[in-house]
Amino acid sequence: MDWNDICRFVDSSKNPAVFHRNSLIKHANAKGKTNNQIQLFVILISCSTINQEKYFYVIAEGKCRGLIKKYSGYFLEHNDEIESTADVNMMGYANMKQIASGVHFRLRARTFIVAEPNGNRVVFVNLDACMASQLVTIKVLERLKARYGNLYTEKNVAISGIHTHAGPGGYLQYIVYIITSLGFVRQSFDVLVDGIEESIVQAHKSLQPGSIYVNKGELLDAGVNRSPSAHLNNPAEERSKYKYDVDKDMTLLKFVDDEWGPVGSFNWFATHGTSMSRTNSLISGDNKGAAARFMEDWFDQDSGEVIVSDESKASGIPRRVSNIIPVRNNHHELLELAASFQSSSGKSATRFMSLARRVRSSLRRADRPRFVSAFCQSNCGDVSPNVRGTFCIDTGLPCDFNHSTCEGKNELCYGRGPGYPDEFESTRVIGDRQFKKAVELFNNASEQLEGKVDYRHTYVDFSNLDVTIPNQGGGTKIVKTCPAAMGFAFAAGTTDGPGAFDFKQGDDKGNAFWRLVRNLLKRPKQGQVDCQHPKPILLDTGEMKKPYDWAPSILPVQILRIGQLVILSVPGEFTTMAGRRLRDAVRTVLTSGGRKEFDENVHVVIAGLTNTYSQYITTFEEYQIQRYEGASTLYGPHTLSAYIQEFKKLAAALISGLSVQSADRKAIYDLYFSSIAARSILQVVE
Repeated sequence: MDWNDICRFVDSSKNPAVFHRNSLIKHANAKGKTNNQIQLFVILISCSTINQEKYFYVIAEGKCRGLIKKYSGYFLEHNDEIESTADVNMMGYANMKQIASGVHFRLRARTFIVAEPNGNRVVFVNLDACMASQLVTIKVLERLKARYGNLYTEKNVAISGIHTHAGPGGYLQYIVYIITSLGFVRQSFDVLVDGIEESIVQAHKSLQPGSIYVNKGELLDAGVNRSPSAHLNNPAEERSKYKYDVDKDMTLLKFVDDEWGPVGSFNWFATHGTSMSRTNSLISGDNKGAAARFMEDWFDQDSGEVIVSDESKASGIPRRVSNIIPVRNNHHELLELAASFQSSSGKSATRFMSLARRVRSSLRRADRPRFVSAFCQSNCGDVSPNVRGTFCIDTGLPCDFNHSTCEGKNELCYGRGPGYPDEFESTRVIGDRQFKKAVELFNNASEQLEGKVDYRHTYVDFSNLDVTIPNQGGGTKIVKTCPAAMGFAFAAGTTDGPGAFDFKQGDDKGNAFWRLVRNLLKRPKQGQVDCQHPKPILLDTGEMKKPYDWAPSILPVQILRIGQLVILSVPGEFTTMAGRRLRDAVRTVLTSGGRKEFDENVHVVIAGLTNTYSQYITTFEEYQIQRYEGASTLYGPHTLSAYIQEFKKLAAALISGLSVQSADRKAIYDLYFSSIAARSILQVVE
């Protein structure tokens, strides 16, 4: 099989921009070649028409080298971009058929380090991945310890995922999170660890004196509540305090170098990374990854003007239509439009281009930092970027409000993004809206962060925690969390990515058939059933230990402080109201402290999916409705109260200057890696 064969094959395809490598194998086999005779050195080919001739650019050779590419800044860092990997299951939708076949755009990790002179420092990594992984975090910390001793530890390093559902899977250690990837994927793990480490190392080397400014503003059109029936179960008095049923605030940090001026920005805003659908097969940072690229490109423009693709230009690009879209009268036209898509011309990967890049770089001041912009995730649990609402794909009618079904079937109910039916356009639009708001906040940021850099961290066993909560009759009472379990509605999925079979959201009963199937794996004990009530247990993951743990039990919780900004690092997805309660509880502790270091101007943000992953956290009231988020709240109805209790302890320790008690670290490691299967993973990644 030679280049002419490849050219003819790609030229004959309707969409030559990206194709699956298995197609190339099938084509070669049809010509009498065997797999052993084929050296699959073409990972991704970008095709374009220049002067009526086809050009093919080899992007990667040999084995795929990874998924992250590094790239640097001031006490901020990009790391190298994520390089595409074919045939890796993607993380987020739990869809075994969602296999990566190319790249929409590459993923990055971005880091800031803020340090006091000869004092404390904190590290925050924003990772273009679905979520953080305890295994990845531990390995990164081990490498940092080898380099810097105890300068960077689990106490002052936070690694947060943006929650794209178009990134690689297989890098978490708990069984329930690696089923669809058919186990641990060494390739995904390695590139994440390598990229995060390099990003932190470069940030460490780039530390320079500077100032940080904070600003906050409303972004109204980038997220809607995808479980409004559950949200409405929260007390009316509480809901009346807020104008919207999702958080609309974006909080932004502006980093200013004493010598070079502005060098970066990080912001937190809650919206899911689900603009790209469950049938997408291209690696992508989704809307937050797109927003970050837009802002970095904007800053890099010499004019400093906002450069965005306007609607008139965007409308001229043929749309690519997801195969979720049903066959209707105009579907043929949409398919013809999709088939007419041609990729952009790209850039030839030649020495000439490399030389040209070096020449251009030499015209700039060699030491000037690259601008770094990160769009971080927050309490996005019930927030969807598909802002046009949910509709049945067979009839076009709105979905059932309580169960998100269409004539009883969850598979037919999908949310629509602003670019519907083009998910690429929806990704661009939601990213563009976040970008524009970030630019506005960046340009008008005037409040400077002043005060201490500090942190508190602890490990908490959420599987059996005593939690003190207010009693309705006055006083307090003690309740308990439960070993992890997932409800029937978990299998129904969400309107961003529905599940299968006859599951539906809002199911607090379950059914006999699936109970029989469940019992083949693990029949929950009555105490667990009572503890998780009203959740009907589908998978008793917290008590499933073969071949090793199916779900986490011990989790890290962490607070980072930079002046009057406080970052709450949470290992999961808080819903809107759950996040509001957590922020309010921490703010109350901080502002009522005896030292009066904080006033009402304290900025409290939630960094979701940080350091590890434990699914969702709803309010007690939302849990009763048992939509997807409630069914995925692992530790029972008092999970949120447990988080609030533990974060209040951290906040109290932060303002008092005291340390916090934590489980013995060795015991935690033993818990994570006690089984033979877990040890085998550790041996693989050494």
